[in-house]
Parts: sequence; structure tokens; C-alpha cells
Amino acid sequence: MFRHKTNWRVRYSETDRMGYVYYGNYPMYYETGRVEALRSLGLSYQKMEDEMGIFMPVMSMNCRYIRPCFYDELLSLETTILSLTDNTIHFQTNVFKENGKLANNGLVILCFVERETKSRMATPSVLFDLIQPYQNDNQ
Repeated sequence: MFRHKTNWRVRYSETDRMGYVYYGNYPMYYETGRVEALRSLGLSYQKMEDEMGIFMPVMSMNCRYIRPCFYDELLSLETTILSLTDNTIHFQTNVFKENGKLANNGLVILCFVERETKSRMATPSVLFDLIQPYQNDNQ
């Protein structure tokens, strides 16, 4: 499985009146994890959209809240590509607090759409090629 870690500092605008990260902001953290994971493999969202004509809309998302995160806390986003099928990609992002404890996790499933026609398409072969080296890896 391919795994990538990136850090995120909680901004004031992401918190509610109690100082907790507002629950609706976690999907943004998942997106940050996905974007940076693909970028680390050498494939940016911009390249997929502008050069390859591929969009990746979210089909489903599952979110689990375990511990609150707070303003100015440095979070670690650990994103794993759980599976890559013929027409979907499954990302899991675990959000860890500064003390290393799991705060939140989310599973996001996306599909692939041709930019011009807006119709579903098969998973681009470039993704299979990038993920293949990690298929039997037990990271």
C-alpha cells in the first residue's frame, strides 16, 4: 500500500467558538492528504486536469471523529491509497494530533471523469503504473 504523510497547522478560521476544529473542515484535510500523496508520486491534480483532461469527483466519504483538534495544533495527515480498481480510487486519511494520538479518520472514494464529456472513464493507466510498486508492500 502507498502511504504518504504531510503536516497541517490548524488555522484560527478552521475552529469553532469552542476552539475545536469545526467538524466540516476535516474533508479539507482529507483533500490535502490526497493531493499531496499524488504529488509525491509525481502526479499533480493540475496535471491530471489540465494536461490529461481527467477530473476525480468524490463518490462517497466516511468520517470518524475520535479526539478534538485545536487552533494552532500541528496535525499529521497520513494518507493511504487503500485500493485502485478499474474505475475508482480509495483513500484513507488518518489525522494525528501533535501528541501522536489519532484524532480523526476518513475514507474517501473517487471516480474518474473525462473533463470534456463529463462521463465516467476507466482508471488512468498512469495511476496503475505509479501504484504498482507498492502493491505488495507492507508499510
